[in-house]
Amino acid sequence: MEDAVAVAWVVRAGKYGERDEWALAQGWSGGGWREVPDLTGCTTREQLAKVVAAAFPTASDGRLNNFIGQLWALRSRIEVGDLLIMPLKTTRQIALGRVTGGYIYRGDDPDLDKRHVVKVDWQRTDLPRTAVKQDLLFSLGSALTIFAPSKNNAVIRLEKLLTTGVDPGNAALIGPSTGAANVAEPGKITDVDEPELAADIEQAALDQITARVAEEFAGHGLATLVSAVLTAEGFYCDQSPPGPDGGIDITAGRGPLGLDSPRLLAQVKSGGQIGAPVVTQLHGVMSTHGAEQGLLVAWDGLTKPARDALKNQALRVRVWQAADVVNAVLRTYDRLPEDIRTRLPLRRVWMLSDGNS
Repeated sequence: MEDAVAVAWVVRAGKYGERDEWALAQGWSGGGWREVPDLTGCTTREQLAKVVAAAFPTASDGRLNNFIGQLWALRSRIEVGDLLIMPLKTTRQIALGRVTGGYIYRGDDPDLDKRHVVKVDWQRTDLPRTAVKQDLLFSLGSALTIFAPSKNNAVIRLEKLLTTGVDPGNAALIGPSTGAANVAEPGKITDVDEPELAADIEQAALDQITARVAEEFAGHGLATLVSAVLTAEGFYCDQSPPGPDGGIDITAGRGPLGLDSPRLLAQVKSGGQIGAPVVTQLHGVMSTHGAEQGLLVAWDGLTKPARDALKNQALRVRVWQAADVVNAVLRTYDRLPEDIRTRLPLRRVWMLSDGNS
């Protein structure tokens, strides 16, 4: 295998991440298009187009061409050795791996949404979105289910993310992409090859907000933001000053003095993934202080051992990753202090919802 593969693909496991865990556990990627039969016999794009058109007889030409482009990529363009990326809706992280087997139709699976797949060796399954720079996140945020990001040296940078977990950024790569580009068939350029033309505007906006929060509320500032959110939610909060905190960043409770149940302790971490020792520490301070609930803010997510340590604590400990913090900020924005809203200026926009996107 060369240092850089020729192609990188993004394949989502459902619009809402409903197949995320299945894909990672079983080593698959793909699914969906339950109306479409086995495509194994379609050796040309034209043959596949006829099958897809028959499966969606009332679809518009635009929607039909969109489906054909994505399914042809899954059927014939994704090859063994290609880099595959799966944005995870359930954890708001990113999984990366190598394609180890081409298109398979799993016709014996009773779940119709798990039949059109390729085989993948998932090598990194918990990369935080915050590890990816904004321009590359925009490419990964296409509304398409299957597409090939290529602009801004995307493939080289995704390779670096797979091996090191760090996005070097486009500015660090002098000159055009070398030896790593997504190349479409001659005369067959589609949205699949230019995902920026079908951007997921909502996800792009959330990524921009997340980046601003990371810049404005780093370190102890993130605890200040979380404390403001909890206050807006009706808690009375006592925030520890900067420095050693003994495992408690925020002590919160209900009532005018913050002494009424539920009593909550929060530990806030803004940099790097959180390991199992932090989870153990939170459990300890909760027991010592008689807290009924715990909040672990892990901006960059949790390691697998940390996630395992929390499996039986769902009724006592809640985890907020970057996306959860942003959602909480959006939920309480109008009730946040003016200085926070000044540092994070937001406004609501109405958009037409396209049911076909």
